Amino acid sequence: MIKLFLEIGKLKRLPRMGWLLRGIPNPESVADHSFRVAFITLLLADELKEKGININVEKALKIALLHDLGESKITDLPLEAQRYIDKKKAEKKAVMELLLEVGDKSFEYFKLFEEYEEESSLEGRLVKFADKLEMVLQAYEYEKAGFRDLDEFWSALEYLKKSEFCEHFRELINEIEKLRKG
Repeated sequence: MIKLFLEIGKLKRLPRMGWLLRGIPNPESVADHSFRVAFITLLLADELKEKGININVEKALKIALLHDLGESKITDLPLEAQRYIDKKKAEKKAVMELLLEVGDKSFEYFKLFEEYEEESSLEGRLVKFADKLEMVLQAYEYEKAGFRDLDEFWSALEYLKKSEFCEHFRELINEIEKLRKG
């Protein structure tokens, strides 16, 4: 497992490329992003549970922790690069390879990763929602710091509005829209 721990340590040093390509000199790392996605997932999953939604919080957290694991091998490929490379295929291969280190649990963890990628479970869809929410919040923080031309990141707001979770977190989405309008 030490090999895996060292491999995922790369995520702390790996910048989120979309921000870097938009001129942000010291953008968040993939690990920074993943931590906030996991924290958002925890709070949203607990809130859904309190509202009577049958959601497995532990499963959602596992998915959140696994969702960017493959980037330690393939890096954070920007949208421009994804026109030439099948990121989903490459990331699945990288995650499979990485998870071989955990033995018996590798299949379970890989299936959780796939639930995120394919949005095939409530928990996987919630993590995708948290991922988009985190990106919009990061765009806001960078704009507040003076960076411009980040509209493409704000487009994730449309995903949030169309999500099945919108009805549960409408106030949150409205608050984010107000931030945008300034």
